[in-house]
Amino acid sequence: MSKPTAQEALIYLMVITSAADRDMTDLELARIGDVVRTWPVFEDFNEDRLVRVAQDCQKLLQEPAGLDGVLVLAAKAIPERLHDTAYAAALEVAAVDLEIRLEEVRVLQLLRRHLAIDKPTVAAVERAAKARHRMLT
Repeated sequence: MSKPTAQEALIYLMVITSAADRDMTDLELARIGDVVRTWPVFEDFNEDRLVRVAQDCQKLLQEPAGLDGVLVLAAKAIPERLHDTAYAAALEVAAVDLEIRLEEVRVLQLLRRHLAIDKPTVAAVERAAKARHRMLT
């Protein structure tokens, strides 16, 4: 399999976050689709490729390098200036059901390490996600 583009790598990170608890919910899959449709970083991405890219990620997870291999590939494919965007996209998927499970927390920790995201950036991204998902009641 060839090296993923930055957009494909961003999708990989959302997919592994969703799959972390071995249950990719419809809500999480819908959020991935929403992010791809609405975030500027995906402006020229052909949405018809989304399922194929997600399947490619699933295949990579089955290889010997597994999750770590996907994280290494993604970190190499995503420009440093988009590392916070990558973390925000993964966090968006984890937070969509208003409950971040332990497995998702672990994937987010690994992602932060592979992308070398500093604590202030992590705090800002997490606070923004919390604000976006807050409800009136």
